[in-house]
Amino acid sequence: MLKGFKEFILRGNVIELAVAVVIGAAFTAVVNSIVDNLINPLIGVIFQADSLDTALVIEIPTLSGGVAEVRFGAVLGAIIAFVIVATVVYFVFVLPMNTLKDRAEEKRRSGEPDPAEPETELTLLSEIRDLLAAEREREGAGRRD
Repeated sequence: MLKGFKEFILRGNVIELAVAVVIGAAFTAVVNSIVDNLINPLIGVIFQADSLDTALVIEIPTLSGGVAEVRFGAVLGAIIAFVIVATVVYFVFVLPMNTLKDRAEEKRRSGEPDPAEPETELTLLSEIRDLLAAEREREGAGRRD
């Protein structure tokens, strides 16, 4: 049981996920600050409210004689925060990673060796084999003529 847990914890995906959660938590603080200190005041001016939380509030009378408040401004603020997070995640993380992956795939298709991969004996022997095979084909084509 402990061996399986150790394998699970040491798996690369779990560590990457933990890093993503920590970065996400830190990033949330930045987005919340942008929404609270920049976007809320600007929209608050438009709707003549202190912040989005107090903008676009509709009061509905309840059966008990009280009032329930529907806060569309707070929902709008959450949507804006989500769009900001999604935009930054896409342009800072997803787009560069996809670009790097596409470039690596193009290099792999073109046959260029990856500079991170050192040439091994097996790689060199494979290249020699391919060169000898190509030379034999040329010699065979020359004899037929």
